[in-house]
Amino acid sequence: MGQLANKENNTVSVWCVASMASIPLVMTLGNSMLIPVLPIFEKKVGITSFQSSMVITSFSIASIFLIPIAGYLSDRIGRKKVILPSLIITLIGGLIAGFASWRLEDPYAMIIIGRVLQGIGAAGASPIVLPLIGDLYQDDDEKTSSCLGIIETSNTFGKVLSPILGSFFAAFLWYLPFFSIAVFSLISIIMVFFLIPQPKGKEKPKNFKDSLHNTKQIFKNEGRWIYTVLIIGSYVMLILFGVLFFLSDNLEKLHDLHGVKKGFVLAIPLLTLCISSFITGRTIKGKLPTMKKVIVASVVAMSVTIVFEGFIRERLWLLIAVTSILGIAIGCLLPTLDAMITENIEKEQKGTVTSFYSSSRYVGVAAGPPLMSIFMKEHINMTFIIAGMLGIIIAFLVFKFIRTEGSDTKKAG
Repeated sequence: MGQLANKENNTVSVWCVASMASIPLVMTLGNSMLIPVLPIFEKKVGITSFQSSMVITSFSIASIFLIPIAGYLSDRIGRKKVILPSLIITLIGGLIAGFASWRLEDPYAMIIIGRVLQGIGAAGASPIVLPLIGDLYQDDDEKTSSCLGIIETSNTFGKVLSPILGSFFAAFLWYLPFFSIAVFSLISIIMVFFLIPQPKGKEKPKNFKDSLHNTKQIFKNEGRWIYTVLIIGSYVMLILFGVLFFLSDNLEKLHDLHGVKKGFVLAIPLLTLCISSFITGRTIKGKLPTMKKVIVASVVAMSVTIVFEGFIRERLWLLIAVTSILGIAIGCLLPTLDAMITENIEKEQKGTVTSFYSSSRYVGVAAGPPLMSIFMKEHINMTFIIAGMLGIIIAFLVFKFIRTEGSDTKKAG
């Protein structure tokens, strides 16, 4: 990856970082932007709340199973050669969903097909950024953590913009968010193509059999801490997207907030998530003891705050305040988990192993909205209480399986 990094000071150009940051930004907009307009979809297309949740879930399910394949391919043929075709597929998926919504009388099936294509594209785009950064800064964990913080901030900034942009576009045409995803994908394609040079002099990749053997060995030797990180990643995104779905529905039905006004209210807790993500990425500096403390504190904070979500749903500003605290905890977790999984895996298997982590996050994204649509009508308080109890169990797993003795940075297990 020498052409991407300055060999003398191990830095990457600002435009290269911006190009990498555009990828998770586009993928986040492609998913989160639809959450505030799902109630509109339900009315326009004539579908149920559960069916509308599948607009989010279909995207994520497609990603879950293909991310490990994309990770392996990125280790074998190169990161950029996987990212660019994936962004093109995302663009095509956006056009299909948008055109179906615009021209078809019953567009639901084609919208889902378009969303599945977007999920396929997402599998080979955003997750590959993590090992790419690990390659660029492989000898400097502090800069790796800082850059991962920027990338995760771009991701979370997309979540801040999503409810505002989604509501704004839908105010003109309810299907405009689908077409906008295609436009954003095109911008990212241009940036990646021109501003991230193709690496040269790459080491000959291992064949599939050797790569599979090495991956099995990593999970055999260090599986306890890796599995713990995977569980946390899934849990965090389950909570985030479940709460966003709940909040979007709640703001309309209980507080009569619609359109851009609702988008701005949804953006408040997401802004706290974005800020805490940026600060955390610049603070942890690749130090494993610090990472472990951040993870434990954040998971406990999530577990406590999530319990109150259902009880205070009728008191708007208290609900936003509690959800903002939840956003801070999630913002602290995301770049820390990214750094832990990226900095503790050797370069040859980095794409494959980090892809499992990305898949675990998409499991949470896929499960959050449909589970919330099922339970929020009659069992909302118990749902959030169970979520808090799960968080306490996960905090215990972190104490037990992520060890920091004898090293400031490596290894986690």
